[in-house]
Amino acid sequence: MPEKHHNYAVTITWTGNLGPGTTAYSAFSRAHTIEAPEKPTILGSSDPAFRGDKSRWNPEELLLASLSTCHQLWYLHLCAEAGIIVTAYHDHAEGIMHEEANGAGQFTAVTLRPHVTITAASDAAKARDLHHKAHEMCFIARSVNFSVHTEPKIQKE
Repeated sequence: MPEKHHNYAVTITWTGNLGPGTTAYSAFSRAHTIEAPEKPTILGSSDPAFRGDKSRWNPEELLLASLSTCHQLWYLHLCAEAGIIVTAYHDHAEGIMHEEANGAGQFTAVTLRPHVTITAASDAAKARDLHHKAHEMCFIARSVNFSVHTEPKIQKE
């Protein structure tokens, strides 16, 4: 299969000018929107620890969601190819972000905990092994510079 290039674009618009702009750290909201053509707008902010709105998505949550979703999509694809019939998939992803004294920071690890339900006739060992392959194939996991662990649970109907 030949190599391909895919391009993605989003528009981020800060909506948090409360009047005086960024005259002071506490003078503005971190509210923003994330948009792409033909998709619902995502309401974003920063984490509440950084003066954000807890009712809006923050970049850290979106990073976790991207890792979890990418893994899920590859996993479902691989299961379909392998004859493993998945009837339910739920993941509780958690990440650790280290903040330095100067305010900079980075994620140091993410753990995905997919709970997968398969049909009674499906091979549970193969279903478990496919998580490793999904991790190897996930575009997002391959793009980050921190470890992404997977702790899957396989359950038969």
